[in-house]
Amino acid sequence: MFKSKIVNDLMNRFLNDEEVEVLEFLKKNPLHIFPYHFPEKYKPEDIKIEKDEDKGLLFTYWEGKKLYYKNGHQVKKAQTYFNSLLLEQDPNSPHRYLTSEFKVKQGDVIVDVGSAEGNFSLSVIEKASKVYLFEVEKDWIKALEATFEPWKEKVEVVQKYVSDEDTMDSIKLDTFFNIGQTVNFIKADVEGAEAKVVNGATRLIKSQPNLKIAVCTYHRQSDAEDLDKLLKRMAFVNHFSDKYMIFHFGSTNIVEPPYLRKAVLRAVK
Repeated sequence: MFKSKIVNDLMNRFLNDEEVEVLEFLKKNPLHIFPYHFPEKYKPEDIKIEKDEDKGLLFTYWEGKKLYYKNGHQVKKAQTYFNSLLLEQDPNSPHRYLTSEFKVKQGDVIVDVGSAEGNFSLSVIEKASKVYLFEVEKDWIKALEATFEPWKEKVEVVQKYVSDEDTMDSIKLDTFFNIGQTVNFIKADVEGAEAKVVNGATRLIKSQPNLKIAVCTYHRQSDAEDLDKLLKRMAFVNHFSDKYMIFHFGSTNIVEPPYLRKAVLRAVK
């Protein structure tokens, strides 16, 4: 039923080339959060999961480095979870944070907001001079500490929400970082609260002459438009990732036309 609504909507309006690609896929295939063929090459059962007996955690290898899961027993859940990460960061995925042009540079200071398992920061850890991992879910903290143990001298795990106000559980980036501190790259994936992250970092953003931000824009219907306008007002040049997501999960996620959502906004100052 939901797929039919999307197909009908697409068939009854003028489409760009990317929307045509989605329509042709949906006509012949089941509904998928990534409505393309690239997910077909990923299968959870193909992911090799090992257990670190000393740490009591499961892990897999991510770009040659150990990436730990938050549980030491649920192998199938770990496979499913890590498979979703591979889907998100496939070169053809709309959820991919980096490109050959939009990338982390040697010596950059990274702020990873909503780090979860930390795969983004792990992929650039050798380049970074300092990484701040903001993750509030306590089950991920032990896994993050295990993953980044080889680089613990330059990684700080902060167990707080990042927002536009300071409370017992949340903090603004403007509060966390002292005046004069350098930040080169901010990645934010926080379930629809990305605008709060940006609004809580206005001083920090203004003080950085060279800054890149990769922010997720698919959690809510208006996120892409709202974040694009917000970052442009802050003097960023913005580009959305290619392709679309069909994100229809979450109790507060109101799904309505247009159903296709841009997934990641890459902003450069």
